[in-house]
Amino acid sequence: MAKRKPLIAGNWKMYKTGPQAGELTGRLKSLVSDVVDVDVMVAPPFTVLGVVAEILKGSGIYLGGQNLFWEAEGAYTGEISAPMLKAVGCTYVIIGHSERRQYFGETNASVNRKIRAALVGGLIPVVCIGESEAERELGQTFSVVQEQLEEGLEGLISDDVQKLGIAYEPVWAIGTGKTATTDQAQEVHEFIRGRMGTVYGNSVANAVRILYGGSVKPENIGDLITMADIDGALVGGASLNADSFAAIVRSCVDSVTDKA
Repeated sequence: MAKRKPLIAGNWKMYKTGPQAGELTGRLKSLVSDVVDVDVMVAPPFTVLGVVAEILKGSGIYLGGQNLFWEAEGAYTGEISAPMLKAVGCTYVIIGHSERRQYFGETNASVNRKIRAALVGGLIPVVCIGESEAERELGQTFSVVQEQLEEGLEGLISDDVQKLGIAYEPVWAIGTGKTATTDQAQEVHEFIRGRMGTVYGNSVANAVRILYGGSVKPENIGDLITMADIDGALVGGASLNADSFAAIVRSCVDSVTDKA
């Protein structure tokens, strides 16, 4: 079976004003303009989506949102809907990031509602799952990941599931400088794909891209991407610098080319 096309996604979190976002996007666009073997996506703050979308025109870089609400419109002060993200030029949306779960009360049930809204709105969800350091130390990694996966995707049909991406982000490795070893990451990615195969069938499971997220850098992406079930990365801090993010993309391209 052919390896799935990798996706390198940059989550800018709550960083970059308009001018800063414009400068970062323009430089990144020039640095990866010739990349075709790897999909590239950036998810800026809502306030600069329009700025970034305009600069990305004519490039192969996709635009993503960092979150969305499950209703298409309504009296929901401070929220953003799937149609709004789609209208500004988004193709992807990140759902269920650990920071959303930790700070803003995101649950598996709300993740499920948001995934459904994203799919109805024509967006590709990148669904984040992963265990805390305490859960890993207690040997609960697989049970936590399975619960988040199955409850998050509950009620979805196979045709919908194969459209989305999964991001495995061990919470203990996000912004800490710690990174799961390639074997640790591959073990969980393989487990995720296996569970999806059990529920939705192997053809669906084999179509889904599973990204690794957790202190991804130019120095470690090459080894990660060579693992059988790791299909790219959800990058945080390193995506805020065009040169470092482009280096991650380039390293991924080189590893894919070497393996081909």
